[in-house]
Amino acid sequence: MTIVNRGISTGPEQLTTSRKALEINLDRRRYGTFAEIGAGQEVVRWFFLAGGASGTIAKSMSAYDMSVSDAIYGKSERYVSRARLQSMLDYEHALNLSRLNDLRGDTTSFFVFADTVAVRGFNSNREGHGWMGVKFQAHPRDQDSQIILHVRTLDKEISQQQEALGIVGVNLLYGAFFYHHEPEMLLRSLLDGLSSSRVEIDMIEFSGIEFRSVDNRIMSLRLVETGLSDAAMFGPAGEVLQPSEVLHNHPILVERGSFRPVTHVNIDMINSAREQFINDMGPGAEKPVELMEITMRNLMVAGDIDLRDFLARTETLAACGKTVLISDYFEFYRLTAFVARYTKKPVGIAMGASSLMDLFEEKYYQDLEGGILESFGRLFKNEHRLYIYPLRDPATGTLVRVENCPVKPDLAKLYGYLVDRGFIRQLAKYNETYLPIFSRDVLIKIKAGDDSWQTMVPQVVAEIIKKRGLFGYHAR
Repeated sequence: MTIVNRGISTGPEQLTTSRKALEINLDRRRYGTFAEIGAGQEVVRWFFLAGGASGTIAKSMSAYDMSVSDAIYGKSERYVSRARLQSMLDYEHALNLSRLNDLRGDTTSFFVFADTVAVRGFNSNREGHGWMGVKFQAHPRDQDSQIILHVRTLDKEISQQQEALGIVGVNLLYGAFFYHHEPEMLLRSLLDGLSSSRVEIDMIEFSGIEFRSVDNRIMSLRLVETGLSDAAMFGPAGEVLQPSEVLHNHPILVERGSFRPVTHVNIDMINSAREQFINDMGPGAEKPVELMEITMRNLMVAGDIDLRDFLARTETLAACGKTVLISDYFEFYRLTAFVARYTKKPVGIAMGASSLMDLFEEKYYQDLEGGILESFGRLFKNEHRLYIYPLRDPATGTLVRVENCPVKPDLAKLYGYLVDRGFIRQLAKYNETYLPIFSRDVLIKIKAGDDSWQTMVPQVVAEIIKKRGLFGYHAR
C-alpha cells in the first residue's frame, strides 16, 4: 500500500491501476454495475482492459443525453451534483438487488460504482470536476455501505483529465473492497498512480454499516493533512460539505482563529464583521456565507495533530452553529484565492489587530518574487476587504486599532494606501468588555480548575466543554 503525503509516494511497492482492476475482476464475490455520466466510461474501461470483467460487471452504462438521464434517475437541477450521484447509486443498487439477489445473493456482494463528471473543455475556463461514489455490500446479504467524493481535475488536456478520473475511480473501488476496515488507508490510496498536481479531492463522506464508527470530520482533516486537498469543510452537525456547493456565487466572510476554545471575542468579531460587511455591500445585500477557518499550521503547532484537541475545537464551533473550514492556506492571499474560485461576490476576512500586524511581516513573503507587494496584490485583487477587531495590549493597556496599528516605517505609506482605499477597515462596533479575553488564558484556567473561564466564553460553549470534558476540563 502506498501512502501519498502531499503528492509524494512512500512505503511498499504500490499496485498499478491495471493490477487493482484485475484483482477485483478475479474476486468472484464482487458483482455490480458501473454507471458513468459526462466524461465517458473512464473507470469501467480499466476493468474491461484488465480481463475477466464478465465475472465482475453485471452492467455498464452511460447516459449522455439529459432527457435519457432524467428518464432513468429522475429530474435534477444540475447533472454534475451530489444529488444526481446519489440517485444513480440508489437506483442501480436497488435494481441489482431486485434482479439478482434471489439468484446469487448468498454468495455475492453487490455493488454500484457511479460518477457524473464535467471535464474542462476546449477554450473553456470551466474547471474539470465531478462526483463519484460506490455503494456496496462488504459481505453477501450485508447492509449497505457507501463512499462518495468530489474530485477536481487539474490537467489541461481532456485525455489526461479522463485518465486521472479513471485511475481515481479504480482506486476508490479497490479501497472500498479491500481497505474498508481501514478508512484512513483507503483515503490515502486514492491518489495511487497519480499526484496532487493532477487531482484534488476536496470532499469525502463515509456512511453505512462498515463505516458506522467513522467520524467524517476527521476524514476531512485527513484530506488536507495528506495533501489530497488544500481545504475541506464541514457543517455544525458534522456533515461534510463540498466548497463549490456552499460558496457558489455568494458573498463570503471568513474568520481565522485557533478557537481553542471559542471565546466571546471570536463570536463578537464575526458578528460585528457580518453587520459591517453587509452595510458595506449596500441596500438589499445578501447575507454572507460565514466560515470559521483553522489552518493546518495552527493544528500542528505542537508537531503532530491531536485529534481530541481538533474535535474539541470543532465541537465548540458546532455548538455556536458555525461552519468550519480546515485549510493549508497559511498566507491570507492563498485563502482569498481559494474562496474567489467559487464566487465573484465580495469577500471579507475578519481578524484581530495582532493578525494585521503579522500581515505586514515581510519574512512571510520571501518565497514570492514580488515579496509583500505581490502578496497584497493577490490578497486585494478582487476588492477583498479586511475587517479589524481591536487589541487591548495586556502590557500597556493601549488599544490597537487600524489608525494606530504599528507597522515598520518603510511600510507605512503602503499601509496608509490600503487603509485609504478601504481594503483595511476598522470594525466600528465591538464589545470592549471582551477585549481582555484570550483563548490561551481560557485554556489555562480550564486545566487549572479555575471556574472563571466560564465567563469568557458563550454559555453554549461552556456547557459543551463541561458536558464532554473538552480541553482537559474535569468536574470538581
